[in-house]
Amino acid sequence: MHEVALRAGRVRVVRVASPARDRVRDARDLAASLGVPVETVAPIDLDRATRGGVHQGIAADIDEAREYSVPELVAAASGPPLIVVLDGIEDPHNLGAILRTADAVGADGVVRQTRHAARLDGAAAKASAGAVAHVKVANVVNIARAVGELKDAGVWTIGLDAEGPDSYDQLDFTLPSAVVLGAE
Repeated sequence: MHEVALRAGRVRVVRVASPARDRVRDARDLAASLGVPVETVAPIDLDRATRGGVHQGIAADIDEAREYSVPELVAAASGPPLIVVLDGIEDPHNLGAILRTADAVGADGVVRQTRHAARLDGAAAKASAGAVAHVKVANVVNIARAVGELKDAGVWTIGLDAEGPDSYDQLDFTLPSAVVLGAE
C-alpha cells in the first residue's frame, strides 16, 4: 500500500498485521487521519488477504481507478497532448516503470491493450511507485483502432525502434504526440 493511494482517496480499508513496524505504524496513522478504517489482523489473515503476496505487514483494499477513453485523454490535456500507447506490454515490472516514467514526464495518459497486457495491480502497482494512482489510463481492445482515434484527434504517432534513424530527443514533442511502446 502506498501513501499515494491513501491521499488519492481510493483506499476503502487498511489491514495491519500485529505487531506493526514503525513504517507500518506511520501508514496506519496516516490512514486513520484521513478517515480510512484500519483493522488489526493476525499475520496469517494478512497472508490470506494478499494471496501470499509480499505485504510487509500492511495491505489495503483499493477502489479501481477510473477508466478513460482515448478521446477523453486527448481532451483532458492542458496543452498539446502527450500520450503513451502500450502495445503488448506483459511484464508487470515494465508496466510499472512505464507508468512511473509517464507520470514523471507529465504525460496526459496511457493507452493500453486489455488482452496480452500486464495487470495494473500487484507488481505493476508496486513498480510504478504510486504512479498507478494518478496516471490516466484508457484500456482498449484494439491498439490500431486507438491509434486511428489519436490520428483523427490530430495527434502524431511516434513508434520507437532501437534501429531507427532519429533519437527520441531529436523529435518535436511540443506537437500533439503519442509514443508507441511494445515488443518487450
